[in-house]
Amino acid sequence: MDGNAIANIVTQYMAAWNEPEAAARHALLEQCWSEGGVYVDPKVSLAGREALARHIATVQAGRPGARLEFMSGIDVHHNVVRFLWRLVRADGTCGDTSIDFGEVGPDGRLVKIIGFFGPPPSLP
Repeated sequence: MDGNAIANIVTQYMAAWNEPEAAARHALLEQCWSEGGVYVDPKVSLAGREALARHIATVQAGRPGARLEFMSGIDVHHNVVRFLWRLVRADGTCGDTSIDFGEVGPDGRLVKIIGFFGPPPSLP
């Protein structure tokens, strides 16, 4: 799979996080997220497309009107990706910039996303 196709998959993934309608969100996840895909961030660890769909709905319910936006391009090599994003609240204020690392499986869908929130830690 080429880098442009992988970048499109990541763009669909971000669109799923911003989609308020459950059916449309599910359709996006079917295109970009593997059935057994693993999602890990500092607050949650889950596996499966349905679990991710439920998690996105919960996050949206807790932050009405908020959206995620890219803060970088999508870096791709082999079958792995990294990209920066931030939360934009309904009032237009922004959260910290965060970074995600991901892996694309043989079927061309994401099989793993590992997210880190905020800036990296300082050197000791």
